[in-house]
Amino acid sequence: MLFMLIRRVFLGLVTVCLVSLIIFAGVEILPGDACTQYLGEYQADDELLAQCRKDLDLNRPAIDRFSEWAGGAVTGDLGLAVDGKTEISKIVGDRLKNSLLLALCAMGVGVPLALFLGVITGLWRDRLPDLFVSTLAIFAMTIPEFVSATLLILIFSIWLGWLPGIVLTSASAPASEFFPEILLPVIVLSLVMCAHIMRMVRSSVIEVMASDYVQMATLKGVPYWQMVFRHALPNALLPAINVVALTIAWLLGGVVVIEVVFNYPGLGRLMIDSISDRDLPVVQSIALIVASVYVCVNLAADLLTMIANPKLRTMYTRN
Repeated sequence: MLFMLIRRVFLGLVTVCLVSLIIFAGVEILPGDACTQYLGEYQADDELLAQCRKDLDLNRPAIDRFSEWAGGAVTGDLGLAVDGKTEISKIVGDRLKNSLLLALCAMGVGVPLALFLGVITGLWRDRLPDLFVSTLAIFAMTIPEFVSATLLILIFSIWLGWLPGIVLTSASAPASEFFPEILLPVIVLSLVMCAHIMRMVRSSVIEVMASDYVQMATLKGVPYWQMVFRHALPNALLPAINVVALTIAWLLGGVVVIEVVFNYPGLGRLMIDSISDRDLPVVQSIALIVASVYVCVNLAADLLTMIANPKLRTMYTRN
């Protein structure tokens, strides 16, 4: 078991290293550099470009700059933005905090609701609760996020006037100041998340309830709800761990559309603004953070699944 954990952590570290190398190489092969993008609008001459590259250490070999950037990223130093003055860690820090706030709020609403509805629809398969909830889930999965976000703004902000339609709070504001502006983004993300997780949990519950050991427990006279809660649900909910992990990673880096629609100051919005401003150092740092989150969250989900599932522990022990 210990060897398996070490191997998983080692593979995760190798993946992060490869991703950082790919990100750095991708930025390096793009036409121009940070100085041509920053000074291009001013039609800078060769002297200004040379001085800018000297200030930003762009005249050094790429391997040296990658080693310095990767080493700094490990310690939390992501370097400077394209202006050569602003620290990227300060820019990204507030945006990462805001994305974490949005993700945690959406998870706090969506995950428990998805697990509950998934269990209910799985146990009452093809009955009225299942048909009603599954139909709503299909609609939630098929409607694009920007469409549902726009509809919620139209209904709750413009027509009813209950909630703010966009977020006007600054990125550096405390978490408490984002309420109630954060409610509509949380509702949109919770609907999408709940639909995907609920469908997976429903399928898992149906499969477990049709398994041999559940049928044997029923034949032995085990009370129905005791059999469900003590034997069926623990096995049925195990696959949800990986789905929830992927959802967390998606929430931190893949909610660009939602953050743009609601003007929410998170990592996704910062990514769009940095691309518009051609601030490649910031784009490079955000991509590394998102990739690292994906790797770490999936690693944690795999380890948690193996710890919770005795069959997987036994399999890795034998191997």
